[in-house]
Amino acid sequence: MSQENRITVLENGPLLCTGDIEVVAEDGYVLGKSDELALCRCGESKNRPFCDGSHKEAGFENDGIIVSVVSEELEETEGPLKITVRSNAMLLAEGPMTIMCADGSCTAHRNKAALCRCGHSGNKPFCDGSHKEFGFEG
Repeated sequence: MSQENRITVLENGPLLCTGDIEVVAEDGYVLGKSDELALCRCGESKNRPFCDGSHKEAGFENDGIIVSVVSEELEETEGPLKITVRSNAMLLAEGPMTIMCADGSCTAHRNKAALCRCGHSGNKPFCDGSHKEFGFEG
């Protein structure tokens, strides 16, 4: 039995991804493959898309509570979670996943999610296009 793919939104910190996780660039180059990794969501990491702890110095604040999250009927319940790093934009997660709030109070099952990595979204952890307004370069 395979491990569930989970993205936990950590309070004032990164996205903690566990399961069968593969992070790739838009051209398909594999940046990382692991059963646990932390992805930057403050936009300040020197090791993007991975977290290097810069959120602490940057004063990134977010309670990790997801306000509007909707579950989908999963097409598949097992398999890898592929996270594509979009150039100067969001992280696009595709595959069966559970997204969980920092305090565990809410979860959503999804097949696809666009996740903020610039730190400016008004709908964290999801992307709302703010990277364009703020000129995010990733």
